Amino acid sequence: MPRPILATIHLNAFCHNLSIIRQRAGNSKIWSVVKANAYGHGLDRIWQSLMQTDGFALLDMNEAIYLREQEWQGPILLLEGFFKPADLQIINKYQLTTAVHSHWQLNEIEKTKLDNPIDIYLKLNSGMNRLGFTSEEYPQIVSMVKGIKNINSVTLMSHFANSDNEVGIDEQFAVVERLKMNSLPHCLANSGAVLWHPKTHGDWVRPGIILYGASPSGKWRDIADIGLKSTMTLQSEIIAVHELPKGETIGYGSRYATQKPIRVGTVACGYADGYPRHAPTGTPVMVNGVRTQLLGAISMDMMTVDLTPCPQANIGSAVELWGENLPVDEVAESAGTIGYELLCALAKRVPVTVV
Repeated sequence: MPRPILATIHLNAFCHNLSIIRQRAGNSKIWSVVKANAYGHGLDRIWQSLMQTDGFALLDMNEAIYLREQEWQGPILLLEGFFKPADLQIINKYQLTTAVHSHWQLNEIEKTKLDNPIDIYLKLNSGMNRLGFTSEEYPQIVSMVKGIKNINSVTLMSHFANSDNEVGIDEQFAVVERLKMNSLPHCLANSGAVLWHPKTHGDWVRPGIILYGASPSGKWRDIADIGLKSTMTLQSEIIAVHELPKGETIGYGSRYATQKPIRVGTVACGYADGYPRHAPTGTPVMVNGVRTQLLGAISMDMMTVDLTPCPQANIGSAVELWGENLPVDEVAESAGTIGYELLCALAKRVPVTVV
């Protein structure tokens, strides 16, 4: 028999979350962001559950080709653009839309022989300072782009650094507004902006983490009332039970010492499965549907949980590490990270089922 650990992908949750985003987005079209192999869920497993989207946004050229081979005929956006001049022939062949954020990319588009002009998302660096043209040079770049025969349509694209926190988007959005590029379609809103900054929605929005039922801020309480559903449940079972007296220690480094006699369970899940090794004692976990906590250090293949709240638990009892009943954001926040990382880090050795 295989280890009892299992990741379950909930396709109905994708449909549900997309419908909520559609309500939030109003008249804006939606790029469903499926980069990083659909945030660890597997693009091949989930893309059809998002067929009501207006387009898919991703990074990997091979994933874009995969969608075309699966007969997706709608738009596909390459969020980081192209990396080598030869990529332009693939973009042309598969009718992809590409981000353009650097002068060398524009030069390559201008001098490359293409069968048909391509659509581009011209990246504005409005303050994120990762990719894009400065606001000072952007108007000149737009004028230049209009003279490049290999370019069909141009959309203004930018990315917010603080749409999910108290800093907000006003400063960056003001950079966009000062340009007065109203003649160009706009694509600005990431997940946080989709939820909390409707003035930024423009022509297209780019929801990512909220498609997967997690919070852009990393805090579940920020989205608790929105109605999003978890798209992944990571579950396992208890494989051993111990009755420990007061004063015993648990796990590597003896990080946890029992304060009283306690009953603990060993769970078949560890950091080699993608669970965060740095998750501390107290990180929430569900055993037989009852909320309890981790005790001690996470091992490569196992962890230990407190069975005090669930005295009926025994070998074979179900354990939910995150998912439908325990938001991934709660686990991530306890571990000092974000839900994005946990979903993307699911290890290849974990079996996956789709429901």
